[in-house]
Amino acid sequence: MVLLHEGLGSRDLWRDFPERLSAATGWGVCAYSRAGYGGSDPAALPRPLDYMTREARLVLPEVLNAIGFERGLLMGHSDGATIAAIYAGTVPDPRLCGLVTIAPHFFTEEIGLREIVRAKQAFDSGYLRSRLSRHHHDPDNCFRGWNDAWLHPGFKDWTVSDALDGIGVPVLAIQGAEDQYGTLAQIDEIERRCPTPVERVVLPGCGHDPCYERSEWVLRELSRFCADLDHAPARPGVAS
Repeated sequence: MVLLHEGLGSRDLWRDFPERLSAATGWGVCAYSRAGYGGSDPAALPRPLDYMTREARLVLPEVLNAIGFERGLLMGHSDGATIAAIYAGTVPDPRLCGLVTIAPHFFTEEIGLREIVRAKQAFDSGYLRSRLSRHHHDPDNCFRGWNDAWLHPGFKDWTVSDALDGIGVPVLAIQGAEDQYGTLAQIDEIERRCPTPVERVVLPGCGHDPCYERSEWVLRELSRFCADLDHAPARPGVAS
């Protein structure tokens, strides 16, 4: 199970969730920090507006090969969910047996852009920069790479919904009912366009970070989903 973090996240910001997830499911779990995050090398700025597609198609295949990925699923949160979904829908990989999206983004929404503007104000005031510096070696690179792309005028027309048409594995789509960065239209989109079974889980009273805000609930859903995958036949070309 490979975990892809959110737009201001890192490996360490999953906290103890990877260990708890492995204990609950019996699966191996790998979390890593993308370029520009945590202790990884800085990203080249400004990020291109298709940075999530580039991450999915150019970088993630190398990561999976480097860790010896043989059979498993991708689980992403926010930007990470988008990257995971793009990979599942556009990169042929018979090793992949499932996809978990948590608070994904497949197109821009005004609610999310307003929250990102507020994040910029918090960063410019010094408050958010101080918090990010606890978890990222270069908080400016981390924040500017994400925020400047999302607030670029051209990003209002951004969408990766077409990638959802090519997903070939079961999907678990999780979102908080009170997510401040996106509405339930995001998981409506993956339900509508994905040709494979999609399980939808909406957590009441939960915001943008279900793994932190409703961790026990999320762990139960993931345990059930993984148990179903354990009993599913391997995809062609992959040993079970």
